Amino acid sequence: MEYNAIQIEFLPFELDENLENAIFTSQNAVEAVFTKNPEIRFGRCFCVGEKTRALLENYGQIVFKTTEYAAELSKFLIENHVGAVFQFFCGNIRSDEIPSKLTENKIHFKEITVYKTTLNPKKFERNFEAAMFFSPSGVRSYFHLNSPNSVKNAICIGTTTAAELQNYLHMEKVKIANSTTIESVIAKTINSLKNNN
Repeated sequence: MEYNAIQIEFLPFELDENLENAIFTSQNAVEAVFTKNPEIRFGRCFCVGEKTRALLENYGQIVFKTTEYAAELSKFLIENHVGAVFQFFCGNIRSDEIPSKLTENKIHFKEITVYKTTLNPKKFERNFEAAMFFSPSGVRSYFHLNSPNSVKNAICIGTTTAAELQNYLHMEKVKIANSTTIESVIAKTINSLKNNN
């Protein structure tokens, strides 16, 4: 079974005049920016996730650095780009990792909220051998109407989603994909189910 646990709505926003450095931590942020402004060219883009990178490159952007997690990206920016100014494009529900680390290290950035995430809870009248989760918001949405007992194994895309799952499930039920891609989550789910049988 598959369903959209969250809904995304693009928001109106204003770009800063300085288009030198842009930070994207999700594909939704990329779509929100370039659907409205397909002609924009940033000097350098910094992003989280290979799919986010591919999407930026599809829009003709130069991706200077890609990491798997926001913590790795913030560390890279702090170590290599002191003195630079960034625009950080994000949703209304976002990890605090990049803003807090950049602020702590006195790196100048402007946060621009370009999309809104709302939960789309749905009640399931059954239990699942495995459930795949792709964001902390998706986790909150699922467990809003469903019991923790309804999921035997929870496979998630990364550590941030795993941390959210810990609010609902014992850690032995939670497994993290080897990389932050949908394909990796599916592969981890298949392996988990094989090992449980």
